[in-house]
Amino acid sequence: MDGHDIAADYRAARSMIGLVPQELTTDAFETVWNTVSFSRGLFGKSANPAHIEKVLKDLSLWARKDSKVMTLSGGMKRRLLIAKALSHEPQILFLDEPTAGVDVVLRQDMWKLVRALQASGVTIILTTHYIDEAEEMADRIGVISKGEIVLVEDKAELMRKLGKKQLTLHLEKTLERIPPGLSSYNLALANSGTDLIYTYDERGDRAAITALLEGLAGAGIRFKDLQTTQSSLEDIFVTLVSDRK
Repeated sequence: MDGHDIAADYRAARSMIGLVPQELTTDAFETVWNTVSFSRGLFGKSANPAHIEKVLKDLSLWARKDSKVMTLSGGMKRRLLIAKALSHEPQILFLDEPTAGVDVVLRQDMWKLVRALQASGVTIILTTHYIDEAEEMADRIGVISKGEIVLVEDKAELMRKLGKKQLTLHLEKTLERIPPGLSSYNLALANSGTDLIYTYDERGDRAAITALLEGLAGAGIRFKDLQTTQSSLEDIFVTLVSDRK
């Protein structure tokens, strides 16, 4: 762990790590300030009130610093777990579903803090069922299905390799069937023949779209509007997991 053997030099290795567990495990009768300060001391760090103050303020807990943990709401307890994990200034932070049961405003504040930590050089390992969070936050993605790691990939490369794009044409008139001359495009009719869908690979030749539109014009097929959609990370995740059933 950052050059420290996790067995022979376990104290130094553990001091590099911060963990935010999914379970709300805190000392109910201790104050917010004391429990966060105690967590810092567990890792052999000298007292640093300024750092503890900053962490509590970043997590909107400063006003409750003298409150007992048992008086906090569920969302505040979730924030407190993050404060405890950050108390000793770790360089590797594990977040186990940190936004489970958290309201929208708190979630946004939490990710703002996580982005700041990421920018400062902290390595963050996030487990989440909110795929949109992973898509927004992560540099690398790991997909786990039935307890097995399906893949670990750079996010941009994963989206490039497995992402699909769709061009949907809203037709002026209902189309009963796709003309044989357009069969090479693997088109699909939708909405009772009022929509024509062209699915193409993210890496595909964009010139094919121009050729398709020219082919439609040649076949006398007119459209009144069009739109494009792109696979999200959630779409890719569902596809990967479904393929393994």
